[in-house]
Amino acid sequence: MNPSTLFCCICAALTIATSAVQAQPLANVERYSQLPASADGIGKSYMGREISAVMGWQGASWLERQEREREERTDLLLAALMLKPGDVVADIGAGTGYLSRRMAPLVMPGGKVWAVDVQPEMVNLLQAGVKRSGLSQIEVKLSAVDDVKLPASSLDLAVMVDVYHELAYPYEVMASLLKALKPGGRLVFVEYKAEDPLVPIKQLHKMSEVQIKREAAVFALEWERTVKTLPWQHVVVFRKRN
Repeated sequence: MNPSTLFCCICAALTIATSAVQAQPLANVERYSQLPASADGIGKSYMGREISAVMGWQGASWLERQEREREERTDLLLAALMLKPGDVVADIGAGTGYLSRRMAPLVMPGGKVWAVDVQPEMVNLLQAGVKRSGLSQIEVKLSAVDDVKLPASSLDLAVMVDVYHELAYPYEVMASLLKALKPGGRLVFVEYKAEDPLVPIKQLHKMSEVQIKREAAVFALEWERTVKTLPWQHVVVFRKRN
């Protein structure tokens, strides 16, 4: 092969390789956009909102604060979830397992709770808390930033409590959740009310009902109901289409 032909072949190979590398992120480029990061954000926009920074495992004690039951009325949230014996439930972004431990008795006998988190340090705290509780129906799972890594068509319900707004890859996580839900399974967003300026939470860590519905509409989900009886949060319930 003469030098000229060899040069052309190398250029062609480089062009193909570059195109292959660029092709994969193309959907993400269209789905997400970059912007100057705010004080509480990551500088990445999705469907008109900046994704907020994650509350790290160092803030775990806030999840277990004594005032949480009074401030957030977890009892009302549990009632809104309408859990029943035998349900298989996923607590996505479970943190320390505060909600997982409270859901676990409600799905017995025969049920299961997946306590899922993306931070290895938080997973360690989860495992320690589950061991102390003696609730063998809770299984702890380390997820990826773009995949909950749960078995297909296994869940009756998945719940995200003050988590969705922090997902670095919300579209991909939602897609993986839809795969994990059974036909007719429920997906529940619990988010601080952006509509209420009196809720003492930073604005980027709140979501409006309108925004939640807008982002859920991308998927095969039907809005079922919104529970507004919690003091700080709304509970927006969707059902996976059969």
